[in-house]
Formats: sequence, C-alpha cells, structure tokens
Amino acid sequence: MLHQGGRQELGQNFLVDRTVIARIEELVAGTTGPIVEVGAGDGALTLPLSRYGRPLTAVEIDSGRARRLARRVPENVTVVNADILRFRFPRRPHVVVGNLPFHLTTSIMRRLLAAPGWRTAVLLVQWEVARRRAGVGGASLLTAAWWPWYAFEVHARVPARSFRPAPSVDGGLLTMTRRAVPLVAEREPYQDFVRHVFTGRGRGLREILERTGRLDRQAVQAWARDARVHPYALPRDLTAEQWASLWRLVVRGRPRGL
Repeated sequence: MLHQGGRQELGQNFLVDRTVIARIEELVAGTTGPIVEVGAGDGALTLPLSRYGRPLTAVEIDSGRARRLARRVPENVTVVNADILRFRFPRRPHVVVGNLPFHLTTSIMRRLLAAPGWRTAVLLVQWEVARRRAGVGGASLLTAAWWPWYAFEVHARVPARSFRPAPSVDGGLLTMTRRAVPLVAEREPYQDFVRHVFTGRGRGLREILERTGRLDRQAVQAWARDARVHPYALPRDLTAEQWASLWRLVVRGRPRGL
C-alpha cells in the first residue's frame, strides 16, 4: 500500500513513485547497519526497507498512522510515534532514511549533522536544497560549515507528481556521508570562521578574507593562487577541499593558545 494524502499541518507529502522508492532502496542497500526512518507515514519506504532484515526504527509524528503501520510491519521493525526534532538518534552506527517534510528540511538537517551516530543519510528534500547541499551552482553556508565532516551528493530530481498531495516544487534525492577522516580537526572555530566569511563584506573572496583580520593580503593571494581560486570568487564558490586548505592557513597564522 502506498501513501495517500497527508495532513497539511504536518507538511505531509507522501511518496508514491515506485521508481523513486526503488532508487532509495538501491542507495540503502549499499550501506550496512540499523536503519532509522524519518517520517514513515503509511510505510511506502518502511515496508520495502524492512525486507533487508536489518533493525529498522520508523519514526512517525502522526499517532494514527504510527498505530496502523505498527500492525503491518515485520518483527525487525519498531514504529515510534515521535517528533523527529525531539527524537534521540542512536549513538551506535546507523543509517538514516527519509522523505523530509519540506518546511522542516533545514531544522531536521541541522539536527542530523550535529548527531554523532549515523554514517549515511539518504534523504528526499526540495530540489533546490539538494543542489545547494551538494554545492551545485554554489554551496550554502550550512554546507560549507559541515563539508569537512560530510560529503554531500545529489542523485536525482524527483518531480512534484511523485508525491501525494503534490508539493509546489520538485524534490531531490540527496545522500550525506560522514567522512572517515575529517578534513578539519576543530569544528566550532572553523564554523565560526565560515560564518564570518559568508557574512563578510567585499567585492570578492580575497577582499572579504583580508577584512576578516585573520589573514594578510600576501597570504590570501598566495592561497588563492595555489588553490586556483579566482580573485572575485564568492564564499559559495569554494569546494570542501578549498575551505579546508583556507582553514589550515588561518590556523598556521593563529597565535598559540587561541
């Protein structure tokens, strides 16, 4: 049974496209370990994924749907009636899967990125969000802030007609994978620096960086040359590796103890 129309107040746009469901199954099949599903609904993803036999926790905020789904799942599936923004993700390694409510995408992603246990997340989000997270056409501040710890990849555009009810925008299939070895060691100082650069003023990245007071003009010019960054590039134009190399330059110039 596929999802029927969801409740508008919960932002429920249920996935009904079997081709997209099969693609998500394929991505999850390439992972190992327990699965946590975000927004299980009526089980359009839960039931196919349950056939892998892996422990699966299906989180659903709608109590009625959660009760009905609990009666239909096999023994390896646990249905939890909870708000995903308050759900405590396991600390042991696991995989996250979900068709995220579009109006809560950023809030759920922020919570996921700060959670320690999961290794891979297979997520259905707005198309534009998927592109920005993967750095297609320019990365967002959120992506740049977390790139040293996660790799983002967009896999497919999902037409609005693939959902019931159909949203006003297309979806995008995105994976987030925790890096085995982070590109940066210090999270908070690095993320503060990224925010400072993204909100800084200047006609291009070189000027913005000089105005942060962290780097002098000569150091910025040498870094831009070595990293092949155009003088008038913007923060959104940098790759994960370029952000990491820029941060290493900042750390080298930082007085000891700071």
